[in-house]
This record gives sequence, structure tokens and C-alpha cells, in this order.
Amino acid sequence: MKHVDIYTDGSCKQNPGPGGWCAILVFKGNEKIISGGEANTTNNRMELTAVIESLSLLKEKCEVLITTDSKYVCDSVTKGWAKSWRKNNWKKSDKSPALNPDLWEKLLSLLETHEVSFNWVKGHNGHEYNERCDETAQKEADKYR
Repeated sequence: MKHVDIYTDGSCKQNPGPGGWCAILVFKGNEKIISGGEANTTNNRMELTAVIESLSLLKEKCEVLITTDSKYVCDSVTKGWAKSWRKNNWKKSDKSPALNPDLWEKLLSLLETHEVSFNWVKGHNGHEYNERCDETAQKEADKYR
């Protein structure tokens, strides 16, 4: 099975407000950078979109390591929260609605296709790929200001 490293970040100039996302996919030393944005969104939606868009590019089942500075994405997947929200009709344990169910549905489906693990890194802390993703995500968000 092919191994792909994916680095992602999302940015939002206000929350909600103009936002951007970026992902860098690395396979056998080759990089592919993808990015985009929206005029009215949230930081968490941009973080999720970066992961979804990057996984959507994979044409076959892959072993994937996603490195992100989003605790929201990492914890929701690795701690099983997102699967629980879906199982409970997009309600959290306190019965409040889970946010971004449209994106979580897409991501959970992609996670069933690939063997994905997550690596959390502290943002704005000198991690080369995280810094590059952040810079691009911010530029994407600026397009909507």
C-alpha cells in the first residue's frame, strides 16, 4: 500500500469570516500543494476542508499520515467523537448539535477508504510544512476580504 504524508491547515480572518485552507501531499519526495477558500466560513470548517480535499485526491487506498495543528480535527477523529456524533444523529453527548455535520460525513467516509493516522503539531511553532500551509491558507482567506 502506498504511503502519503499530508500536512494541512485552515485559517479564518474572523470567525466566522473569510477563510482559507491548504494541504501539502508528499509521496516519494514529490509534493503537491492544494488550497482554496470561502467568503464566509469558520476556522474549523477550513481545517476540515483541507483534510477532506487532500484525501479526496487519492486515487487508491493508501496509508496516510495527516499532520495538522487542529485539535478539533485530531481529537474528534482519534477520540471517536465524530463517529459518536454521527451515530447519535449529529448530537454531542450533552445533546447539543454537533457542528459541521456535512463535512464530518464526508471525512468519516474518506477515513473508511484509507488507513489514516493523525499527528498533531503546535501551530506557529516552526514546523516547516505547517508554516507553509498556514501561509498559503492565509493568502487564500485574503482573497475574500
